Amino acid sequence: MISAISTYSSMSQITLHDGTSFEFDGQHRNLLTALEQQKRAVNFHCRAGFCGACRCKLLSGSIQYLEEPLAFVRKGEFLPCCSVPQTDIVIEIPE
Repeated sequence: MISAISTYSSMSQITLHDGTSFEFDGQHRNLLTALEQQKRAVNFHCRAGFCGACRCKLLSGSIQYLEEPLAFVRKGEFLPCCSVPQTDIVIEIPE
């Protein structure tokens, strides 16, 4: 589920498709910076939801956009550069 509500859970479990996981503790401004902190390679360009280069798959859970992205996002995808988790999530980062 993807929404643009202004509240989110600051303690969510992020699980990657390979089974590894970490906590999103609210100290990162978005999921992209949290993934980078975990040394996960995520493609990106604009860091603001304009280009869509950081597109990932949301396999379960829900995220919230801090600002509605301008890039086209398909159902089941999200942009980590402008989103935070609302619940525990499972994601897939494209290679």
